[in-house]
Amino acid sequence: MTKLADHINIILNELPSNVVLVAVTKTRPVEDMQQAYDCGLRDFGENRVQEMIDKQPQLPADIRWHQIGHLQTNKVKYIAPFVHLIHSVDSLKLLTEINKQALRADRIIDCLLQVFIATEESKFGLDEQEVRDILSSDEFAGLKNIRIRGLMGMATFTDNMEVVRNEFATLKKLFGRIQNEFFSGSSDFNILSMGMSGDYHIAIEEGSTMVRIGSAIFGERH
Repeated sequence: MTKLADHINIILNELPSNVVLVAVTKTRPVEDMQQAYDCGLRDFGENRVQEMIDKQPQLPADIRWHQIGHLQTNKVKYIAPFVHLIHSVDSLKLLTEINKQALRADRIIDCLLQVFIATEESKFGLDEQEVRDILSSDEFAGLKNIRIRGLMGMATFTDNMEVVRNEFATLKKLFGRIQNEFFSGSSDFNILSMGMSGDYHIAIEEGSTMVRIGSAIFGERH
């Protein structure tokens, strides 16, 4: 068994049955991704649209592609025909464009609203009021080709795990409030995407249902 297969098996054995593992494949070669696929992984996350559309035709058709990096409206059309889940929706403008391109592709595209929970200004995301404003707007009500499946957040990059834990706990509480207020009759709103290679154990303890893991599977990027 290869080292990559060992890493995948260790992580899969740690994950509760309700938690989905998304392998983060930014800058990883197609050969490594194929190997991960052969180990049973089907969910792959890319940060850059160009990289996703380059890799997608080279890999098996049943892969579920996740757009996890910041997404510009002018790039949506390239991934709309096949993307499985967009994690990084941070504006109504972007959501409207995803809906437009989904309609064109005759699809309903699943999306997560990205919430800003970190202390670093460099990270993207909405605050609670902005989430509420989007979900209660007339414009949102008219978007029939997108489906909001949950929330995504990125914790502060720090060695202080109490800071990270508090940020994840805050996002979980917000998830509960939004679920009760806007999606109480729906089973669709059920994804809480939080946790990466350095903090996914804490994220799972705090209620994550989807973790985005790169270096713990593939090793550090060169």
